Amino acid sequence: MKSFLIPTRRKSGFHIDVVPLIDVVFVILIFNIMSSTLTQQTGVDVDKPKAQSAGELNRQSILVAVTRDGLIHVNERQVDAGGLQDVLKNLLASNPTGEVVIVADRESNTGVLVGVMDACNLAGAKKISVAALSQ
Repeated sequence: MKSFLIPTRRKSGFHIDVVPLIDVVFVILIFNIMSSTLTQQTGVDVDKPKAQSAGELNRQSILVAVTRDGLIHVNERQVDAGGLQDVLKNLLASNPTGEVVIVADRESNTGVLVGVMDACNLAGAKKISVAALSQ
């Protein structure tokens, strides 16, 4: 007796090719990374005063924040007033512009602000600015 083989049909299921999808996701990710602006922050909330002559910050400048409580933060790290000059010397050694921007709260103590400016001068800062909001 002969046996006959019945050909089986291949099921045509739904198939999604994932490789082009991954390529598109990576292109969108790279586009967003390249087009985003990276801004440097002080790491603390500071209520800056307003000024009509306020301009743009240099991206390479060192940010020193003075809070209303008199605390000093350099690039998101709290520093005491005695060690501020040494921290600034180390940062200014690797900063070609030598620019320091002081972001002081409008209700901060003026004596602390003057002390920070003095430490910047003694550390060798070429340019010292005080940040303000433009009106």
